[in-house]
Amino acid sequence: MRKYNVFRISCIALLWLFCAVTLIRSRGIDGQVVFAVIASGIIVFVPLYKRWKQESKGK
Repeated sequence: MRKYNVFRISCIALLWLFCAVTLIRSRGIDGQVVFAVIASGIIVFVPLYKRWKQESKGK
């Protein structure tokens, strides 16, 4: 994986982490917040993982 791709994925991960922590701090931990954090993580990281796997197979 090129350095640019690693940087891009790192920025997306840090932004997601910031949003998740902000949500948890503002509302506390309950079922809806846990579901929102898990669902958003799946929505963000599964396509990135699939693309990363696809790029690594192409090489």
